[in-house]
Amino acid sequence: MRCAIVQPSYIPWRGYFDLIRRVDVFVFYDDVQYDTNGWRNRNRIKTASGVQWLTIPVHARGAQSNHRPIQSIQMVDDGWPRRHGQTLVRAYSKAPHFREHRDWLEAVFAAPPPLLADFTIPLTVDIAARLGITSTRFLRSSALGASGAKTDRLLDVLRGVGASCYLSGPTARPYLDEGRLSDAGIAVEWMAYDYPPYPQLYPPFDPHVSALDLLFMTGPRAIDFIAVRD
Repeated sequence: MRCAIVQPSYIPWRGYFDLIRRVDVFVFYDDVQYDTNGWRNRNRIKTASGVQWLTIPVHARGAQSNHRPIQSIQMVDDGWPRRHGQTLVRAYSKAPHFREHRDWLEAVFAAPPPLLADFTIPLTVDIAARLGITSTRFLRSSALGASGAKTDRLLDVLRGVGASCYLSGPTARPYLDEGRLSDAGIAVEWMAYDYPPYPQLYPPFDPHVSALDLLFMTGPRAIDFIAVRD
């Protein structure tokens, strides 16, 4: 049984969803330390003025020094849902498949819960389904009661879900102790993020924007631009 364990992110890029697609169980690593200036509360979209960040304001002062977990981070109630919704409408109203997702998008930003992970995790699951990824089981690490740090904690999660294979992004290579996983009977596989371009508004093409861009531009064909190495 193949498993991936990744911190929850806001409207992630298509590589994140390819990782989801390739595993039997995807674990949102929500009980590890929150990282500021990461992808937990922000991502990039295409606009007529160029690539733009969408950032959810959060109460994160001292989060790293106090080792606060992602699941505890609260969002700031300053009207950001309306701003993000309006920005996405302006950016993608001319996209070929935006209209079929517009009602859903309005519902997403209508009344988000106060905690960041409680918003971004269900949203990621929703986007996965809209991209055609429906067979993966989702869990939150906070529900598994894992303990320890780094590889010990990772192993606890993998054992908790009964994984025989761990699929990881390439940036983890320098610090993942593959030997420890091998000794525990868990194989390690590595992602290779290599995808073809797809039609985008506002050239030049940027492969690293939110997967919402792919969804709004290609609709039901989106999966063809993700599942390219099967």
